[in-house]
Amino acid sequence: METRINGDDLMGIGYVEGEILGLALKINKKRVGFNRNEMMQYYKLVLDSPENYLEDKVFGKLATKMLEDINSPKETIIALNPNPIAYEIFGSEQIEEGALKQMETAMKLPITVAGALMPDAHQGYGLPIGGVLATKNSIIPYGVGVDIGCRMAMTIFDINETYFYQNKPLFQTELVKNTIFGAGHGFHGQYKSTHEVLDNKAFNLTPFISQLKDKAWSQLGSSGGGNHFVEWGILDFAEDDVELNISKGKYVALLTHSGSRGFGATVAGHYTKLAKELCKLPYEAKNLAYLDLDSEAGQEYWVAMNLAGDYASACHEIIHQKLVNSIGGQVLAKVENHHNFAWKEIWNGQEVIVHRKGATPASKGTMGIIPGSMTASGYLVRGKGETKSISSASHGAGRQMSRTKAIQSIKSSEMHDWLQKHEVTLIGAGLDEAPMAYKDIEIVMAAQQGLVDVVAKFSPKIVRMADDGSRED
Repeated sequence: METRINGDDLMGIGYVEGEILGLALKINKKRVGFNRNEMMQYYKLVLDSPENYLEDKVFGKLATKMLEDINSPKETIIALNPNPIAYEIFGSEQIEEGALKQMETAMKLPITVAGALMPDAHQGYGLPIGGVLATKNSIIPYGVGVDIGCRMAMTIFDINETYFYQNKPLFQTELVKNTIFGAGHGFHGQYKSTHEVLDNKAFNLTPFISQLKDKAWSQLGSSGGGNHFVEWGILDFAEDDVELNISKGKYVALLTHSGSRGFGATVAGHYTKLAKELCKLPYEAKNLAYLDLDSEAGQEYWVAMNLAGDYASACHEIIHQKLVNSIGGQVLAKVENHHNFAWKEIWNGQEVIVHRKGATPASKGTMGIIPGSMTASGYLVRGKGETKSISSASHGAGRQMSRTKAIQSIKSSEMHDWLQKHEVTLIGAGLDEAPMAYKDIEIVMAAQQGLVDVVAKFSPKIVRMADDGSRED
């Protein structure tokens, strides 16, 4: 049984990232005489009525700080709408309460036009992972996410599965030689890659952006930590696909998942801080602070976000080109889609800003990739343009347990047996990324049959992930 209380647990009952959350977690470290359930009950009581706990030996300091924050002079707080705008939920039986509460808060923002929650949704910061939010001429940095422009990219080869199994050591060797993983990791000197993205004038937008160019260059072509991966697998087309011009059959495919690395994370942190200074929201909505796109800060973030997206795409392009060059074979098709981003789109006749935080664009005819886990199937899909989902779909299977819980409850031997059972070779990764930590991709796909059509099924065979515990996802 899990006894630890973490930040996600407290945010699930209404706490918000910041000084008060940190103080609350410190109290839990010194817990005396209370079990986990009792502590959670007290945390909720103190949050609701801090004035009743000012003299409490355990919670007194926390209650005092809450009241100080409530009573201290502040700029005008932007009011939330009393009732949330109705939104569509796909696969609601698979979605935790914390994610639902976060989405409900987002639907109360005065800038909100529409929203939807994907079947892989789980709790995050600000907007839940798997949340889609359409707003009026405003952008929410935490509605985009920390790893700006994180994406999936797939290269489909004319190589059949027999050749792959006969030459599996070659595919594994080249995968290791041509990839590097982990938060903060990158290339140096002669090993640095070049790409036209580095010539983008947006790097000169502000001194803040300009100073990040060297970091961006060193990490160009690398992958992050957490759930980011590069993997070889077999892609199965059950029938001919005319649009891709690929015949029925099984093909070797390269699949990557990563984002804008340290560059994007630094941009996200900077503009989230700025948004919170300029946009004062009630306590429970602080992480949804937004920037008006007509403001200087909003325009800066919009350009920086798009630059981070272009940079993330360049990283994937470099990885794929290296492995195409090393393996050979003809490339039949390439597919790429991104999440953790915002788009200007027309919804119900008006221009809106659509935030997809961990959600795949799925407008009619748009190609996308929805992975499962390191052992579960992934799917190459084509969007249906469903209005109720704001033309979106899930970006994966989604977590069903936190990283902390996965590390505490899953044994290394269990994960090893699971990998063997599914005939997957794993390089790197920890128990926090164990397949059992994720939802069942088949249930997730069943919940979004109205959002996408399946084009082909992908089976991972050689998977590489970060092995240093970094969490840049």
